[in-house]
Amino acid sequence: MTAGRPVSPARLWGGRFEGGPAQAVRQLSYSVQFDWRLAPYDLLASRAHARVLHRAGLLDDGELERMCDALEVLEAQVASGAFRPTADDEDVHTALERGLLERLGTLGGKLRAGRSRNDQVATDLRLYLRDHVRLVVLRLAELESALLTQAERHEATTAPGFTHLQHAQPILFAHHLLAYVSMFSRDVSRLKDWDIRAGVSPLGSGALAGSSLPVDPVGTAAELGFYAAASNSMDAVSDRDFVAEFLFAAALVGVHLSRLGEELVLWSTREFGWVEIDDAFATGSSIMPQKKNPDVAELARGKAGRLIGHLTGFLATLKGLPLTYNRDLQEDKEPVFDAIDTLLLVLPAVTGMVETMTVNVERLAAEAPVGFSLATDVAEALVRNGVPFRDAHEAVGHLVVWCVSNECDLGEVSDDDLARISPHLTPAIRDVLSVTGAIASRAGHGGTAPDRVAEQLAAANHEVASHRAWAGEVGEDD
Repeated sequence: MTAGRPVSPARLWGGRFEGGPAQAVRQLSYSVQFDWRLAPYDLLASRAHARVLHRAGLLDDGELERMCDALEVLEAQVASGAFRPTADDEDVHTALERGLLERLGTLGGKLRAGRSRNDQVATDLRLYLRDHVRLVVLRLAELESALLTQAERHEATTAPGFTHLQHAQPILFAHHLLAYVSMFSRDVSRLKDWDIRAGVSPLGSGALAGSSLPVDPVGTAAELGFYAAASNSMDAVSDRDFVAEFLFAAALVGVHLSRLGEELVLWSTREFGWVEIDDAFATGSSIMPQKKNPDVAELARGKAGRLIGHLTGFLATLKGLPLTYNRDLQEDKEPVFDAIDTLLLVLPAVTGMVETMTVNVERLAAEAPVGFSLATDVAEALVRNGVPFRDAHEAVGHLVVWCVSNECDLGEVSDDDLARISPHLTPAIRDVLSVTGAIASRAGHGGTAPDRVAEQLAAANHEVASHRAWAGEVGEDD
């Protein structure tokens, strides 16, 4: 090796090597084409690290001021597009160090002291994700609000409830919509819980063993908005649990969107006729002029597979990695970025579709008692009169068979025929043979009775307000 040979600023690791990497290796190694979106977070962490070096006596006052000024200029130029990576920049860190060296000369090289790309990239990705998860939560809260608005609009609308996609029991349509609010509320809860574990700073861990320089990981963590500094430097640089856990949460959001999308596809068919999707959130056919297709719902359903794939693929990447950092971990960013992009693309479209859909109240009300859906209420009425449920279930089953054979509904059976079917079936059961009566009777906690649904609406509105607040959007009433 030639003494004093300058190292190209395009590589952060070139001191050991006589020559540069082969072109195929360069192409394989490059990540700047996708990790450039980490640039604002890398600059944020760099400013914090500069102050750490100053406190450690490794930068004097003038050097700190010049370095912070240069980082601010670089940040503005990154934001405006005036500074971009070049073909020689391996990754975001390489590009930004080049930018700093261009502005500060050798002083720019001092910023690398006390940190490694290993702790640097782990810090940047955590900062990026914690920021963007709040955007996802805000979009989830908007979808929750759209569902709540529809639920409030249809608080008294009766509808059939299903199990096995078969008519089961009558419900309030608001109760059905609130079930999706519950799903998305759990998604928000999961992401908020994820943030606690993601909010640990790796900066100061160095390559794997910490630093011999007097850096201040705890102070840096606090400055960057983390809850704590990592307690083990080896774990800090190799931990990607926060990525896998986020991808799981994102996949589950996708699954919930898919389930909602599937129901909206069904509800908007001529066979169901429960809802009409607004023209702005539907598409037509290139050959059939009469078609109105629920493409938003179908795309939401389709994107779930993409999100699930990111999770399973990344878990496969992690499963065989020894401690500590391995280059395999470069594969953490693309699934994360695509999952964020996918959710921020799909959620507003689904929210708009839900907000603007028209509900066919008359069709829902007409379908509510179809399929002998009041049979369970008859059985429970018998239980309240002292009949063992096994006997009540059998008696009502015989009643349903009789109705099917005679092509009539439960309420159309005469008193004499009721008695012939079972001595338990007295005229008193007619008190429960109405949809409104059946729904009102479901007054247990979490049930579909009007009072319980009103309670669920109030609680959900309060919770959604807290979701918005956590995400950083504080409304007038908060």
